[in-house]
Amino acid sequence: MSHVLAEKDDLLKRVRRIAGQVQAIERCLDTDADCARTLHLVAATRGAINGLLDQIIEAHAREHVAHPGLSDSERAQGLEELLEAIRRYSK
Repeated sequence: MSHVLAEKDDLLKRVRRIAGQVQAIERCLDTDADCARTLHLVAATRGAINGLLDQIIEAHAREHVAHPGLSDSERAQGLEELLEAIRRYSK
C-alpha cells in the first residue's frame, strides 16, 4: 500500500484531529455540557471521519483500480475491496 505510505503524515494528522474531537465529545458528556454543543462536536467529528474516508477511498481507487499497470485480476480485486468498503459505510 505505497499510496498510504505516501500520505501517511497527512492521514495521521487527520486521525489525531479526529481523536481530539472524540475526546472533546467525551468531555462534553462527562461535564453535562449543553446538548447543542455536543451535537455540534459529533457532527464535526462525523465530517472529519468522512473526509478521512474520502481521502483513503480516492487513493485506493487511483492505486488499485485505475492504475494503468494493473492486471485485470488486480483491478477486479481492487474494485471489490472498494465496493465492500462503500457498502459497509453506507449502512
